[in-house]
Amino acid sequence: MSRRSGILEFAVLGLLRESPMHGYELRKRLNTSLGIFRAFSYGTLYPCLKTLVANGWLIEEPGSAPEDALAASLAGRRAKIVYRLTAEGKEHFEELLAHTGPDTWEDEHFAARFAFFGQTEREVRMRVLEGRRSRLEERLEKMRASLARTRERLDDYTLELQRHGMESVEREVRWLNELIESERAAGPRAADRRAPQDTDHKDGLPRRRGAASAEGSPSRHPGPPDPSDDRTK
Repeated sequence: MSRRSGILEFAVLGLLRESPMHGYELRKRLNTSLGIFRAFSYGTLYPCLKTLVANGWLIEEPGSAPEDALAASLAGRRAKIVYRLTAEGKEHFEELLAHTGPDTWEDEHFAARFAFFGQTEREVRMRVLEGRRSRLEERLEKMRASLARTRERLDDYTLELQRHGMESVEREVRWLNELIESERAAGPRAADRRAPQDTDHKDGLPRRRGAASAEGSPSRHPGPPDPSDDRTK
């Protein structure tokens, strides 16, 4: 399994843990709620769903409204298939949530993991956040060393691009520091009151308690900085 397909499977299982849904709705959630999947197509999603069904982690069910199935049949169209997480799928997803290896610190995987932090235990959240911070601090050190060696050979525009990349990484490190301090200040009991149902059902994203709605003021901690800002990768 490639890293990117593994991230997609993780996100699909996480979204279906919240509620069953058909493929179109699932793709919409992936595109709108998890921006790292904007480029994914049906041609990528449906093989993933078939694999998860074959593994016993999902089951396929007909649409819940009989009249919809009848209308689709009369129109010569197939009724929509709803995908539901099985008990084995839920167990597998919880195992994935508990994983804190180095791959969880990488740009795309970290963004997917962060989107489901509301379903993740506090100790795991802390390990992922601290691992991500450590990875970015290593990246920042290498960037600074590289810039020091090549500064005299760079034109103004290339130099500015290098600085922009460094500022993007520095900004995310500061953001991670704030998150880590917030987790520590909240304490185990307060931080783990969040249950899987603490989600924004409008877009499917797990949310912090007390987070502002889309119509209100922004929450204290917005989503992770867009990895595409780091142009030095």
